[in-house]
Amino acid sequence: MRIGIVCPYSFDVPGGVQNHVMDLAEALLGLGHEVSVLAPADEDAALPPYVVSAGRAVPLPYNGSVARIAFGPVSTARVRRWITRGDFDVLHVHEPLTPSLSMLAVLCARGPVVATFHTAMTRSRVLSAAQGVLQILLERLTARIAVSALARKVQVEHMDGGAVEIPNGVAVAKFAGVEPLPGWPGECAPGTGGTLGFLGRFTEPRKGFPILRDAFVALAPHRPGLRLLVAGPGDAEDLYGQFPAELRDRVTFLGMVSEADKPRMLRSLHLYVAPNTGGESFGMILTEALAAGTTVVASDLDAFRRVLDGGRAGRLFPTGDAAALRGALSELLDDAGQRAGLTAAGDQVVANFDWPVVARRVLEVYAAAIEATDGRVMDQEWVGLG
Repeated sequence: MRIGIVCPYSFDVPGGVQNHVMDLAEALLGLGHEVSVLAPADEDAALPPYVVSAGRAVPLPYNGSVARIAFGPVSTARVRRWITRGDFDVLHVHEPLTPSLSMLAVLCARGPVVATFHTAMTRSRVLSAAQGVLQILLERLTARIAVSALARKVQVEHMDGGAVEIPNGVAVAKFAGVEPLPGWPGECAPGTGGTLGFLGRFTEPRKGFPILRDAFVALAPHRPGLRLLVAGPGDAEDLYGQFPAELRDRVTFLGMVSEADKPRMLRSLHLYVAPNTGGESFGMILTEALAAGTTVVASDLDAFRRVLDGGRAGRLFPTGDAAALRGALSELLDDAGQRAGLTAAGDQVVANFDWPVVARRVLEVYAAAIEATDGRVMDQEWVGLG
């Protein structure tokens, strides 16, 4: 099958959608399909051989954040040229409601179009000003995929249609069996040591880092070998300033870690802690921690509960409750058998998120979209594209 995949966000800046697109493309290539990915990127950027640059992206405030996107007549021409040259059996666009390449690709497409919706966004100022375009976009989609139950709910309730729920994948082979970072995780004898970990933006309230901090500060005086490993964006002084002076040498900040080092960081922990307070539609980091063979402790959010099979594959604690988190951490650090049981269940659960498994489900949607169009070519000439 000849498959064209469109990413709306720049490959110059790492991100969840970009990683999803690359992993999906590589899984499809591994299954024997022809794949080309179109994405914004600087012309001199180091890109995988299957990625075609659509030119430099520009930052645009969008949906409460800043997205690096590509739009306008030049981008439109490049999208059209890529689609024509590719002669794809199916076009797979990601986040088509973002004003970037995916939106342009939908408007230029002349065959079956599958769209994946990653977020649970229902509206934005850009889309509110372009309701006519929104309706055209939705009508031209042959099939829709949502990566979470919440994203699917938005499709049903706000976007006049359903979607097949297919979760984000994780490249299990990249995480399994990797070596931990030098000197980690250390000993975890009952009542003494243990290593906790957190990966994310510790300054973002919904990530819940203060809940983990409070639990760590309460536990540390009673466990002299307890350590905390933190990775992600942010300033080291801002992180260390949150802890009493006598505990700062037991906190290690790695800063941003590469995709290659992320599995090693997760493998360096006895417990990965996800203290998030809300706003999560899936829980990608949980699947990555499970793939690395690390026991997970997570707040009892619906998205996390789904990933952890209701608590069978990881320990859940009441969201926002630092005291409950402290109790869960203490219990698990002192019980290697319980950690092993959760890890074993995690191995079973994460197998369902392995990219080859997920990619085969995506291929089923492609086949259904191709069958639905029955070889018909759609009239996709839209005067507004320049």
